[in-house]
Amino acid sequence: MGVVTIERVGPSHAAVLAAIHGAAFPRDGWGAGAFQVQLEMHSVVALLDGRGGLVLLRITADEAEILTIGVIPARRRKGIARALLEEGMHQARGLGVRSIFLEVGVWNSAARALYEAAGFKEVGRRRHYYANGEDALILRATLNPIEDGSAEGTAAPVASS
Repeated sequence: MGVVTIERVGPSHAAVLAAIHGAAFPRDGWGAGAFQVQLEMHSVVALLDGRGGLVLLRITADEAEILTIGVIPARRRKGIARALLEEGMHQARGLGVRSIFLEVGVWNSAARALYEAAGFKEVGRRRHYYANGEDALILRATLNPIEDGSAEGTAAPVASS
């Protein structure tokens, strides 16, 4: 595999992100206008993988939420989503984020496996959340802080209570 290029992008990339999102989620893709609104918010971080993937995070204080992550169908199973997730978590960690959340459909076993491998644990469920009536799982990962600016922190399992 060649060099992976993931770049942080802004409002000028709204149409590109919308095209990728539409291909990744044909029934639920967000339009360029929706991306434009999100990307104009100071709290939103958007990462683009030129091979056909994206991740969008919203950061509030020491928490972040992954709003969406997707890869075009022809490029799936090539590590793009994993690279985007890792870079998103790294950037969030660098901005002082300690906990990162996301939601995923209970049926989406591939995504759930990716998130579990990255240290996410189930912390809740939204019943009948999706238009098809399926539940969404709420997942969280706790991020270790970057101590000296050069060390890579890693996701740590959420402590049980």
